Amino acid sequence: MIKSMTGFGRSQCEFNSKMFTVEVRAVNHRYMEYSSKIPRIYNFMDDKLKKVVSSKVARGKTEVSISYTSMPNDNSVKVSINNSLAKEYIDSLRELGKEYNLTDDLTLSAISRFNDIFVQEKKEEDEEELESILISTLNEALDSFVDMRIKEGGNLKNDILCRLDIIEKAVATIEEKSPETVENYRKKLTDKITELLQTTDIDSQRILTEVALLADKLAVDEETVRLRSHIAQMRQMLESNEPIGRKMDFLVQEFNREANTIGSKSQDLEIAQVVVNIKSEIEKIREQVQNIE
Repeated sequence: MIKSMTGFGRSQCEFNSKMFTVEVRAVNHRYMEYSSKIPRIYNFMDDKLKKVVSSKVARGKTEVSISYTSMPNDNSVKVSINNSLAKEYIDSLRELGKEYNLTDDLTLSAISRFNDIFVQEKKEEDEEELESILISTLNEALDSFVDMRIKEGGNLKNDILCRLDIIEKAVATIEEKSPETVENYRKKLTDKITELLQTTDIDSQRILTEVALLADKLAVDEETVRLRSHIAQMRQMLESNEPIGRKMDFLVQEFNREANTIGSKSQDLEIAQVVVNIKSEIEKIREQVQNIE
């Protein structure tokens, strides 16, 4: 099955009262190009994330993003009291009251204004466990991402197959018309030369031989055979489970080469128009191939 290079996948997981969201997206690119947008504190796992992506993506500019939000029951931060510092504040305030004969109205709310008596301690996260969970979540996102690529790839395949059918019918038209065109050209050329050389003593057999050789140069049998071969080869590629985008891109160039040769040889307006139609379909195939992994 072929795959499109564009795709998107998303998955979520929970760890240490945080909800993590992992997203994978890709657009067309000649090669596989990886980038990431993850919190700086999790940069340590970026290399492993890249390896996971590379194992499932052969072509495309692919970005992995990881974000998280704290959940209502987040207990990752613990608050404790610096009791010795709190006692210093209380003792100092009461001493101040005595010194200046002030009413002792010291309350808990008054003491709580001294922020430095509260110590916030962040719980250490188990990096290995978090990495394992995020990689598993990434794989889930990648599965969704690949499914989308396969679905879009199926649409590309069907479109290309339809265009190959059109080209094949056009080739059949050329094959049917070409012998008649070559024969007509040979007859016209022979008649013209015979007329011009009626009064000249030249070996008529030699003239006929040269005319035949010239007319044969207009034959497109080899080109139509190669076009049919390219059509068969592309159909075979479309059934492959391997990345085929670059191979198909090269094959499209070969399609164009044969079509251009037929066009340059053609002395018939009908065949010339058929070639124009073939080239139009080849260009549409080329555009679709740019989206294939």
